[in-house]
Amino acid sequence: MQIKNFLLLGMLCTYVIFTKAQSPAASISGNLKSSSGEPITAATVKLQDSKYGAVSDQNGNYEIRNVKPGTYIILVNAVGYKLQKKEVKLLHADHGPVNFKLTESIQQMEAVSVLGRTKAQEVNRQAFNVTAIDATKLYNTTLDISSALDRVAGVRVRETGGVGSSVNISLNGFSGNHIRYFIDGIPMDNFGSSFQINNIPINVAERVEVYKGVVPMWLGSDALGGAVNIVTGNKHRNYIDASYSFGSFNTHRTVLNAATTSKSGFTVQLSAFQNYSDNNYKVKLLSRLTNVEGPEVSLPRFHDTYHNETLIANVGVINKSFADNLLFGITLGQNYKEMQSGARPDEVFGAFHRRGHIVMPSLKYKKTNLIEGLDVTINANYNLGFERNIDTARASYNWYGIRSPKSTYGERSHTDSKYYNHNGLATTMVSYKISEKHSVAVNNVFSTFNRETKDLLIPANDAFDPAKTMDKNVLGFGYSYAIENKLSASLFGKYIYQNNIIESKNVNNVTQKVGYGLAIAYYFNPNLQLRTSYELTNRMPEATEIFGDLDNMDANPALKPEQSDNFNFGMIYGFEFNKIHRFSVTANGVYRYSADFIYNKLNTLSKFQGKTIADNREGVSTIGIDGEIRYSYKNWLSVGTTVTYQYLQNLQKYEDGYNSVSDVYLDQMPNIPYLFGNLDLSGSFRNLGRKGNHLTVGYNLLYVNQFWLYWPSLGASNLEHKNGIPTQLSHDVNLVYSMKSGRYNISFEAKNLSDKPMYDNFSLQKPGRGFYLNLRYFFNKNQQ
Repeated sequence: MQIKNFLLLGMLCTYVIFTKAQSPAASISGNLKSSSGEPITAATVKLQDSKYGAVSDQNGNYEIRNVKPGTYIILVNAVGYKLQKKEVKLLHADHGPVNFKLTESIQQMEAVSVLGRTKAQEVNRQAFNVTAIDATKLYNTTLDISSALDRVAGVRVRETGGVGSSVNISLNGFSGNHIRYFIDGIPMDNFGSSFQINNIPINVAERVEVYKGVVPMWLGSDALGGAVNIVTGNKHRNYIDASYSFGSFNTHRTVLNAATTSKSGFTVQLSAFQNYSDNNYKVKLLSRLTNVEGPEVSLPRFHDTYHNETLIANVGVINKSFADNLLFGITLGQNYKEMQSGARPDEVFGAFHRRGHIVMPSLKYKKTNLIEGLDVTINANYNLGFERNIDTARASYNWYGIRSPKSTYGERSHTDSKYYNHNGLATTMVSYKISEKHSVAVNNVFSTFNRETKDLLIPANDAFDPAKTMDKNVLGFGYSYAIENKLSASLFGKYIYQNNIIESKNVNNVTQKVGYGLAIAYYFNPNLQLRTSYELTNRMPEATEIFGDLDNMDANPALKPEQSDNFNFGMIYGFEFNKIHRFSVTANGVYRYSADFIYNKLNTLSKFQGKTIADNREGVSTIGIDGEIRYSYKNWLSVGTTVTYQYLQNLQKYEDGYNSVSDVYLDQMPNIPYLFGNLDLSGSFRNLGRKGNHLTVGYNLLYVNQFWLYWPSLGASNLEHKNGIPTQLSHDVNLVYSMKSGRYNISFEAKNLSDKPMYDNFSLQKPGRGFYLNLRYFFNKNQQ
């Protein structure tokens, strides 16, 4: 079945590419600058009397693609500048750069209307409950994708330690596998441990889209609580973007993004990054773990080194008559992770470690207007990598790093095994614009998982652990209706098929589910939007939940699919005073009822409760609200705050094996943050030192209210006598100095200034105060 699906995909791709040639299309690109040489962002660039247009990015660059040959007049509109026009004659090839130098206009500066929006701003105007992060504004920081997400209302990022630790995103109370991750709309389910959101630098993305609750059909997912889509973009055709940072705990990060594109459309794209850290920060440990009198002792982590290296390369063509993009790629990566402890610090290791590799060939194809109104997108990849767990030490360790010989092998369980988690993925998206207001779409996502175990210590054991496989297909249909700047509505349905096979347990389960939803947005005026959405959604158990994750999660083959009714309500309002004080307010509410809710709990059967296991709750309801308020003064001061409250309630009345009403019936769900928020402040000082040099100073505060590890109604009512995660308060500051209009950049960051112990999970402390320096060089041919 798997081979058949991939052959069909290849045949379809070949047909699309070689039988649908049209008149050659071309593109127009260039750069917008003010009379003082400053790049102009969010300007609208349109071809007069046509549907072609674009919005300039943070460097003032724009590109209009897939333009039919002819003579056009380019119109450039930007707030605070005079309208400019320029005539160009476009042939059957890319036109050379068409640059503009705009003149300031006092009348335009006093105008209230907004003429252009960035891509992130456009995403935020969808009918879905979505927030888009403009990643380009964070390129001069040391943030990874997960750290950027932690600043979004309704999102809480939970890590078990420092660089390379396990990460779990909580989105309106839903977390773990309730949330799906995508890169350019492609599911990341099969990318392996070398390519995860907490080791992908922010520089790889153009923007990050966070869908809360209802997930658009075109993402092709069985997500229950939301989705994160990392959009890499393709805005620079000939550029180099390189950065290096180093800092506390011997942490080093390197990022290189580059691309070159010929006039004929042949392109080579490269993205490479690495992370390294000793993670030797101090943690506070209870006296029972150190055999020292007193309440707690601070000791450095001694076995927590992590590093990963990843290379993503694509080669192909762009802006051709048969393809906007046709790229053949390869993703290569490796990682090394020392295991310091289990899910609790009671289980400490000194030699146990893990290695991972990713070898993933890929195909990307996209064509808009294959025939008038018809857009086609095809993606495929297959991960040939493996994970390896190595636990062969004939010794045990304590928190002082002292090795104690013992008679048996292995700190947790004697093992040296390779796990070949071979994952394949094929996606096809076809959309057709019936008219200016009506469009339809079909999306199909097929994925396959095959885990094969190789016991390197006792090969004969392989016969007792045959392959575990999972095939899943998500088929979606959608219809959209839109009146520009007034109303948009989307109606969609999904059909999900999944087959799980565990030969060693004679398990062969087939599950089929149907879901549907509706999303509506209404604009009272260009500055006020109301939106609402509903979805009956289903989530199938993931391979790591059924088969285990080879790390700190045990297998649960009996896990059932979960289903949820999701309701979302939201509004966005922007206004200004005296033309220089600008405000934006975003508010969202959510209600969900989930049957057979899947959640992670400590496995009481594992040693020291050092592992977790996925389990079902009969029913869980969620009520949540989140909001964001932002204020800006002219173009140099920005202040924003987010706050989130969410209440997840257990609706399982009877526990297995008991006849009476459960003691935790109607309890708040444990081990889930319910009140948290952020505050950020930044000031920009332009032309500091010399023309084209800018200084930005920023501050960020993170607050998380305390929450319980176990059921709130059981045991004591205070943290002194009950396990819980204490209130968190962290302060970060940063300074960024950019020279020559962003070509050279240097930044300094201080994280957790007060050096307070920070915990996302019970007793697993995160790094303390740290200082980091980042150097970045950016060169774009269009800026010459």
